[in-house]
Amino acid sequence: MPETLMPTRTDQTGLIAAFDVYYQNDGRSSTVAVSINAYADAQQVSVYRGLRSNAQPYVPGEFYRRELPCILELLETFPVAPREIIVDGYVMLGSKPGLGQHLFTALGGSIPVIGVAKSAFKGAGGVPVRRGLSTRPLYITTVGMHVDAAAANIHKMHGQHRIPTLLKLVDRLARENAGGQ
Repeated sequence: MPETLMPTRTDQTGLIAAFDVYYQNDGRSSTVAVSINAYADAQQVSVYRGLRSNAQPYVPGEFYRRELPCILELLETFPVAPREIIVDGYVMLGSKPGLGQHLFTALGGSIPVIGVAKSAFKGAGGVPVRRGLSTRPLYITTVGMHVDAAAANIHKMHGQHRIPTLLKLVDRLARENAGGQ
């Protein structure tokens, strides 16, 4: 794992950054982050985009190997570090570190990471959060902050549906950035 810290970016904005990575079949990846001031915000403050031509292959149980380099590379383009980071996936997979834990470690434990997973992973735990009228929960895990606070923050995000508006936006922008559908 890279020992990448955000160099010279110890000052943090009040912004929260949500990341998503989209992969093409040809090995390209698109990473997008949107930043917001507060969880209930309906509009993003800024959008960051990155493209890579050498995405790592998918390895079951080692999702972080594919996503972590993409996220760290895009974080380098931020003028200052975000206050909190949201990733699509789990922080921990039971007792095994997931994407969120690997990201937290790579950043020297300086930025809390919230994992928002759309499906249950046996043994991963997490706090189920139901939004809108959906009966299917999102599964919230975290490192660097209490999981109940993270779950409350995700619950209050803008939007009436299961997936918050800005998490849908970051997913759509990652696909568009790669030329995907």
